[in-house]
Amino acid sequence: MATKVAMPKLSDTMSEGVILKWRYKEGDKVKQGDTLVEIESDKADMELEAFDSGILRKIFVPEGSKAAIGAPIAIIAEANEDISAMLTGGTTPPPPPVSPKVEAPKTSPAPAPVDVKVSAPPPIAAPTNDKIKASPLARKLAVDNNVRLDSMTGSGPQGRIIKRDIETALKSKPSTLPSLPHIAPGTTQDVELSLIRKTIAKRMQESKQVVPHFYVTIEIDMDAAIAFRAELNKASQTKISFTDIVVKAAASTLMKHPQVNATYLGDKMRQFGYAHVAVAVALDDGLVTPVIRYCEQKGIGRINLEFKDLVDRARTRKLKPEEYQGATFTISNLGMFDIDEFVAIINPPEGAILAVGAIKEKPVVKNGTIVVGNTMKVTLSSDHRIIDGAVAARFLQEFKKTMENPATLAL
Repeated sequence: MATKVAMPKLSDTMSEGVILKWRYKEGDKVKQGDTLVEIESDKADMELEAFDSGILRKIFVPEGSKAAIGAPIAIIAEANEDISAMLTGGTTPPPPPVSPKVEAPKTSPAPAPVDVKVSAPPPIAAPTNDKIKASPLARKLAVDNNVRLDSMTGSGPQGRIIKRDIETALKSKPSTLPSLPHIAPGTTQDVELSLIRKTIAKRMQESKQVVPHFYVTIEIDMDAAIAFRAELNKASQTKISFTDIVVKAAASTLMKHPQVNATYLGDKMRQFGYAHVAVAVALDDGLVTPVIRYCEQKGIGRINLEFKDLVDRARTRKLKPEEYQGATFTISNLGMFDIDEFVAIINPPEGAILAVGAIKEKPVVKNGTIVVGNTMKVTLSSDHRIIDGAVAARFLQEFKKTMENPATLAL
């Protein structure tokens, strides 16, 4: 029986997809379960499997072209099967779903949160597993540069990973910073927005128009957190970052302040008894927010390993839909860019987002004496429909207390 292959909906915000690569040509035999086509969504590159076996009789959308959600992109049928009726109008995709009009907050309830069913995540092997054959120098270089040995093939005797393999991996490792565009002086250049940038533009505009934002900022003494991180890195083969500590501290604080760990549903709000924390990751053409789930149950080391894995796959657009949906809270950290403080736009349907600035060395007053200290400013953007100023302030007070006493996170 002939089957039309339709453009799938690969994320909650996707309205169209781009065909990256057809794995088969017209006339090729296809088996059920075979990867038929690679598709670019607004979040990641995904592989679409064939739901039926047969011959790939027709490709409607060539590589590099777009199609709306639900539009036919191909036909799979038997070799002698009549598909003329399916070809009629087949190249005209149906109109995309009509998005609801943006109205005033009083009359337009926010969309319900995406309920993503996720099983407990499998354990992630440490990057420097002792079972992997590697020289001591290679192991040290891997730890210092966050290179995962379990994904490498060694060029030494019996497949042993040596220094040269690590250096080769570092040369091919993608930059952590987005590449800058090059435009000839005195000219202009029109750049078509990518799917991810179009989605960001739409969602951020809707967020600012519909969600009544307000912002509270607090300054944190980071001396204890700096010492705590140094001790963790002495005891661990992985390099713990301040983001890992912030994620864990935020998750711990969210458990004590469920009104911040919530979403607006029109005539009610939904509070969550778990912390699915999304962390903004910069890509060349925008941002993605991979989600670390159940952070309140995980140690900082586990959060570190999972986040590194998510970031690596986010930058190669290999995230699965459930890995960037269903967050209850988001963190955006621009401290590595030497930004003192900033405000972030809430990512609906979440109720709040935390903007994290750089750690700054400066004079501070301690016990009546001016000394050199290290401080960090964070700003909480909140949805005023469900979070009041006092609620946000108490959340930041608790977060500050936790960051200034980070040993409590190890209990």
